[in-house]
Parts: sequence; C-alpha cells; structure tokens
Amino acid sequence: MSIELKQDVSLQALNTLAITAQADYLIELTQVSDLPAVFAYAEQLQRPLWVLGGGSNLVLAGDLPYLVLKVATRGIEVLEETDTGITLKVQAGENWHELVRWTVKQGYQGLENLSLIPGTVGAAPVQNIGAYGVELKDYLLELTAVNLQTQQVQVFSQAQCQFAYRDSRFKREPDQWLILDVTLKLAKQPQLVLNYGNIQALLAAKGIEQPTPLIVSDLVCEIRRSKLPDPQVLPNTGSFFKNPEVSQAHAEQLRGRYPSLVSFPLANGQVKLAAGWLIEQAGWKGKQVGDAAVHQQQALVLVNKGQATGVEVLELARQIAADIQQQFSVSLEIEPNILPRGGSQQ
Repeated sequence: MSIELKQDVSLQALNTLAITAQADYLIELTQVSDLPAVFAYAEQLQRPLWVLGGGSNLVLAGDLPYLVLKVATRGIEVLEETDTGITLKVQAGENWHELVRWTVKQGYQGLENLSLIPGTVGAAPVQNIGAYGVELKDYLLELTAVNLQTQQVQVFSQAQCQFAYRDSRFKREPDQWLILDVTLKLAKQPQLVLNYGNIQALLAAKGIEQPTPLIVSDLVCEIRRSKLPDPQVLPNTGSFFKNPEVSQAHAEQLRGRYPSLVSFPLANGQVKLAAGWLIEQAGWKGKQVGDAAVHQQQALVLVNKGQATGVEVLELARQIAADIQQQFSVSLEIEPNILPRGGSQQ
C-alpha cells in the first residue's frame, strides 16, 4: 500500500479559482490497486468520498467534510495500432493538455481542437469537454469506472456514457462513479475540423495551406491564450456559464432587438446563443462582488482578483444570471460544479 492519509488539508492550490478551503481528509491515489484501502479509510472515518481531478471545473463554497481523493494515476498504453489509426488507454490522472500535445506530436488526429483545456483525463468525460467543433465523445471508445457505493468496476461503452452538451451520466450521477481510465480511438490520416472559431482565419493569415494536427493544436492554443486568462496568473475556471439554447422564434425576436446577436442553429431546431455575448451586452465586463470579478476581456469568465470566496463568486454569478433573465428572457446555467455537497466530482 502506497497511500498516505492527510488531515485538514488546504485546497487552495488544488482548484484553479484559488479559493481558500479545507478538506477534512485527503488521499492521493497513484495506483488503482490502492482503492480497497481508500474505501476502508472512508468507512473508518465515516466520510463520503469526493473525487478531485485537476480542480479546474470547481467552485468551493466552503470547507469540505469529505475524504477527498486526489487522482494522480499515470500511464498511456497502446492497445492497437494499424496503418490508419491507433487506440490508446489513458489513466485518469494524466494531464489532459499534456496528453493532447503528446498525441499531435505523434501525428495522431482527433484531440487537437481540445488543446489547452485544463484538467485531468478522468475529468474530461464527466463534462464531455468540447471546443472548436469537437467533443470528447467523438473519439472515446469506452471508459472504466468504479462504483463508489458497490466498489464494483464497470466498463462503459461510448453510448452508455450518455454524452450530451457539457454533460454525461457521470455528471448526472456525481456521487456514484470514479473514472479510472479512458480508451480513445485516433486517426493517422487527419480529417481536421477547421471551420470553427478563428482557426480558418489564422491559417489564412499565416499562409498555412496543409495544416497538421500539431499545427492546429498550436493555433488553438494561440486563440485560447488570446481570449482566456491563464489560471496560473489570474485564477479562473474557464467558461463559467453554458451557452443557452432557445427556440428559433425567441432567437429571431432577440435578433430584431439586437442585430449583432451571436447565435448558432442546432440540428434539433433550437438555437444556441453565446452566453459571453449576452453577458457583455448587458454590461457586466469588469464588474465585481468582493474579489470575484467578470474578466475584462472575456465576459464568460469569472476570475479571482485576490481573496475571493466561493460565496462571492456564486453571488456574482447569481446577479449576472438574474440580469440576463430580465433583459433577454434567457436562463443561464452555471458550468462548474459547486461544493460542498454530498457526492463526488472529477
């Protein structure tokens, strides 16, 4: 057994909003074989288990009366390789962006548009992370998870994960699963997704006619760094609200009032609105509650300008959502997870 039980642990360095909070207990999991000991500790301490990945999608509204399990398992295994593709099994504790960069440097296609998304591999399926026209579900074959109640290990196919926009069964069942590894199918003959965001414009500006996965990853990193603050410099969780969906009639009504409305038609007949545009239009850039603030350059991002508490962050979010509802009759949904509550979340 290689685990150490720590008590009264500060979580400030373990969440990208840098909010000060304490965990009653914390264990770092470096190998899956230590899980029985983790479950034994949870039973002995009579504390619910809560799973922590990179802490990049999290708002701590107080101290955590849990046994926090910091997932730090590492490893990338090649399961199958052909002339056209490769199948990888990746441990949950691997850093997501480091995995993306490793794959594109090998010439494998699939994850390049998901570059620079913070967090761990185990957290990626929970949110079904996505960016620039690509979602994790597009390349995930299956994953392995353990049921935190029964301690039984189960393999989930892509369909069984019940992926949706920034959602999955693991997000909807937050007190039930610990993701152990994911299996990804990537291509060796790239079919790049280039028609989202500023990728095409940047390719043209740089005179690049035959981009590779590595080049696309570089461009996505450049775009993201120009739009989003680095959590190491200005603590944040990235996008704080989901892009809301409204009816076509509602979108047209809004467009009549706001001709510059940013929207995207969906296959289901609904229209997706850019939450950041709504928040900026309502005049929220730079506004603060305590040390919690709306980022000056990107209205979709809430930041910690010093000693913000989770309560301040959530109060700012509440005020923004209420204003957007009043001005546009549109409901905003918070994307990060809020703790403490009963359950687990990577």
